[in-house]
Amino acid sequence: MRYFGCRAAMMAVAAVVATVLHAAPPLETYGKLPGFEMAAMSPSGRRLAIVGVVGDDRRLIVIEDGKALINAAVGDHKLRSVDWAGEDRVLLRVRKTVPLGFGFTSDRTEVTNMLVVPLDTKPIWAVFGKSRTVTGGVRGFYGTYRRDGVHYAYVGGMTLDERGFIVSGDPELYEVNLETQKARLLAKRAVQQEDSRDWVVKPEGTVAATLEYSSLRGEWRIRNAQRQVIASGTSPTGGVSLLGLGRTPGTIVYVLVDEEGSARFVEQPLGGEPAAEIVTGGKVRGFHRDRNSGLLTGFVRDADVPEDHFFDERAATVMASTRRAFPGLSVALIDYNEAFDKLVVRTSGPGSPDEWFTVDSKARTAKRIGAGYLVPYGDVGPMRMLRYKAGDGLDMAGVLTLPPGRDAKNLPVVVLPHGGPQDRDYPVFDWIAQAFASRGYAVFQPNFRGSSGLGSAFMRAGWGEWGRRMQTDISDGLGELVRQGIVDPHRACIFGASYGGYAALAGVTLQQGIYRCAVSVAGISDVRKLISNDVSESGNNSTLIRVFRKELGRGRDVAQVSPIRFADRADAPVLLIHGADDLVVPYRQSAEMAAALHRAGKTVELVKLPGEDHWLSRSETRLTMLTAAVAFVEKHNPPDPAK
Repeated sequence: MRYFGCRAAMMAVAAVVATVLHAAPPLETYGKLPGFEMAAMSPSGRRLAIVGVVGDDRRLIVIEDGKALINAAVGDHKLRSVDWAGEDRVLLRVRKTVPLGFGFTSDRTEVTNMLVVPLDTKPIWAVFGKSRTVTGGVRGFYGTYRRDGVHYAYVGGMTLDERGFIVSGDPELYEVNLETQKARLLAKRAVQQEDSRDWVVKPEGTVAATLEYSSLRGEWRIRNAQRQVIASGTSPTGGVSLLGLGRTPGTIVYVLVDEEGSARFVEQPLGGEPAAEIVTGGKVRGFHRDRNSGLLTGFVRDADVPEDHFFDERAATVMASTRRAFPGLSVALIDYNEAFDKLVVRTSGPGSPDEWFTVDSKARTAKRIGAGYLVPYGDVGPMRMLRYKAGDGLDMAGVLTLPPGRDAKNLPVVVLPHGGPQDRDYPVFDWIAQAFASRGYAVFQPNFRGSSGLGSAFMRAGWGEWGRRMQTDISDGLGELVRQGIVDPHRACIFGASYGGYAALAGVTLQQGIYRCAVSVAGISDVRKLISNDVSESGNNSTLIRVFRKELGRGRDVAQVSPIRFADRADAPVLLIHGADDLVVPYRQSAEMAAALHRAGKTVELVKLPGEDHWLSRSETRLTMLTAAVAFVEKHNPPDPAK
């Protein structure tokens, strides 16, 4: 497959230029929302919907043959996805924070809405936006199908009774006509309070299968359209979910996670015949489906460099040749047309920024359509995997990003643990890591025990280890960097968001003598209070309680690993940054930690981000966060050792 033949030469020249002293890109280059965020290809492959930031405005742009059919401002929405429904409609899923009335356990909630954007002159409209019987936004998306020339979306919604009150806290399944905007109830909610339901929908607009789960008893059943039980079992921690239709008509696929954390992907015939486990022998990150039939066509195998695989031989060949067109880079398949001969991919990797391409397998061409971050090749810090042993001998790995154009010797370092904690980092362009690397820091992103994508045993090894071995896994990685002479042991700071923010706080309270400063973004300071808040907002859901007890422990256990209880032990300055509208980790987690540190006479700063959520969805506040964090680290751990 042809590719830009000069790219390798350009990168080589850029690497030479990077050795010459020059100003680093401004923090705006990294801190603002990426200029290219999302893309989706229409079924024919002729049209491309792009969401990105132009200047200070997030915009939806639809392109055909190089011509913009739509160039519209998206506004201040927290955008989550972009999809096509046929050739003439784009679906945007957006989130917003809304207040709740009296009687709820929380005063605010996050609501997801689906906006339908017609490409003709018709106005944009919201699913359920004009309904008098459904409210609460969209609670689950089950795909779109075309039937008799009309496109329908299948979504969950909260049903209202004749008085205008919500019938139940659980959604019901609706079919929405994307031309008339009318909604039709397709399947009802569970009757019992602690029961829940989920569904798989067929292209003809009927329910193929229903998953029923009892949180109180931990029992589950899957029923077919005739209400026959075709699979059942017990999962006290809710480790069962429907994935969709199977590889062939008349089958579905569900995932079952056992109490040891091992996941099985099961293809179940709808007639109740024996099931078969599929996609064995590796870790799975996601799945691919046919646009029209909804059938399973492929999967994403997880690894340091994840790969997309397809069951169809021709599709597998196209994907393999696409990966070969970008040697040395991670190639993520974003979308594709019905014929699977035109693809949208995102590439990243050592020395390369986050870039987006359209690939035409018939013409054997790849065309660059944009970049997430406009960082010149020479200013991209090289990244690679670093492997090491934890203190108890467990194999570990993390991503090491080095400052561009500098020798990997005796560098200052920012340790950047990920959130989740069931998440993981890959050797790809990371905007926070690259921002610090551009300022002269090595950045280390450890995949500590409890991280996902590295096997069930590795994830299970993190149960009950918050603030304990999960924490020492991080500092053990720092120790390996010191052993190899890459970083200076006296010039380390720790920075993290969400669980990573917890790890940053634990790094200077539960641990001492390791870091010169800590930056916690939306971090957890009081684990017991966070658990109590989540359980209360769930209505004391039995499954959630069992999950917390298994993975974190009970009251005394979590109190012993809560940084707020050890604020008087903090041995380095702390910066706390938190969104005021964070509904995952409430803002008070940082406010109360700041107060505790102040009472203990410690150096602490608190930055409140008005209107921001847990994910830093807005460009202005993202940049505010990054600017404050970099200034704080440079003050307490300057990249120039003479300072």
